Amino acid sequence: SPIRFADNAGILPLARSLEALSQVAQFAPPDGLQATLRDYQAYGAAWLGSLIEAGFGAILADDMGLGKTLQVLTLLQARREAGIRGPALLIVPTSLIYSWKSQAEQFTPELRLTVLHGPGRANHRDAARESDLVLTTYSLLPRDKAWLSEQAWPLVILDEAQTLKNPAAQMTKALRDIPADGRIAMTGTPLENSLQDIWTLSDWVVPGLLGDRKKFQTVFRTPIEKHGDASAQARLNRRLRPFLLRRTKEEVAAELPPRTEIVERIELPKAQQALYETVRSAMDRRVQDAIATRGLAASRITVLDALLKLRQVCCDPALVKMEVARQVTESAKRTRLREQLTELVAENRRVLVFSQFVEMLRLIEQDLEKAGIGSLSLTGETRDRAGVLEAFSRGDAPVFLLSLKAGGVGLTLTEADTVILYDPWWNPAVERQSMYHSHRIGHTKP
Repeated sequence: SPIRFADNAGILPLARSLEALSQVAQFAPPDGLQATLRDYQAYGAAWLGSLIEAGFGAILADDMGLGKTLQVLTLLQARREAGIRGPALLIVPTSLIYSWKSQAEQFTPELRLTVLHGPGRANHRDAARESDLVLTTYSLLPRDKAWLSEQAWPLVILDEAQTLKNPAAQMTKALRDIPADGRIAMTGTPLENSLQDIWTLSDWVVPGLLGDRKKFQTVFRTPIEKHGDASAQARLNRRLRPFLLRRTKEEVAAELPPRTEIVERIELPKAQQALYETVRSAMDRRVQDAIATRGLAASRITVLDALLKLRQVCCDPALVKMEVARQVTESAKRTRLREQLTELVAENRRVLVFSQFVEMLRLIEQDLEKAGIGSLSLTGETRDRAGVLEAFSRGDAPVFLLSLKAGGVGLTLTEADTVILYDPWWNPAVERQSMYHSHRIGHTKP
């Protein structure tokens, strides 16, 4: 059915225009593209171009590792060769600046790229206006909002667009003030927590598509999430389908080697069990007191802090900043990890190890040094991210230690064939992203 947009543009004859868009013409890769596209990638680039040319936005939600970056770079190169003027603005997590820059140089060397990042970024604004692609980060949006909103952007692109979880956040508000003739959102996980994620994403890409937040809550979110309303789910799928393209590895990359997932359950030794019970008991009293005094809703931080401390006990007692924890030196998971890494490195495996705790990664690094095993690390404190990634790519070390926050999105590390999640994360979508750093196109080993 027709969709009424929030900008009062009237009712658009989508039945006709979207049917035409679904018949994407045979796509001829641009001459300046230095890559061979797979069929689904060529289709994706053509699909993006068709929607943008028709005045719509698009959500490219292919499975992680299927080349969303290449599809968007192909579109940008095609726009350049078609004579479309003006820079596209690309917004990414800070950890992906190097990846985008290197892939643009590799696949589309003719694109004029300007990176706006770091304390001297204002000095590059004149060059940005003459570029084909301007690269900046989510964290800089609120700070650079005034300048970004003054420019005329033919196209604004978001990578890892699931970052826009909170529609009330300063970052999201700043983004909405940036004018754009076309909008593209790239995400391997369009739905991480709730249907609210879908609304926030689609309302930026195609404003008004799903109504305002209140209407979306009433018409879609509550019926689907609370009542399992299949008809509401079907209506939502139909509404989104013309603007969201998602292909999975099973559908388009069957040649990828199999991925085996192993959950290893480790029993804590008696001393660590006793510490866990001591912390659990103390945290239980603290949580109960907080709920009795302030109520459950206002005690959320106290509950999360209690869970955090229990997770730390399981990871390693050294993480727990309590006097009683200093007496416990045994760590079952850390001991098992040392054994695993020794075995894996002896088998010439390349291993990624993820933890949410930077201090835990430092402890693992110490263990590896004692065992004579080389390692590299990437955390929020890492300054030369590009150098570390290049070093792992060269094979300088068999083990790569990464924090979930700094290395949890978008990296391509096909040199690795084993991924270890040292401590499970509350959000399964983040865990999947970590697993898919290596299991993506270009990988050859199970």
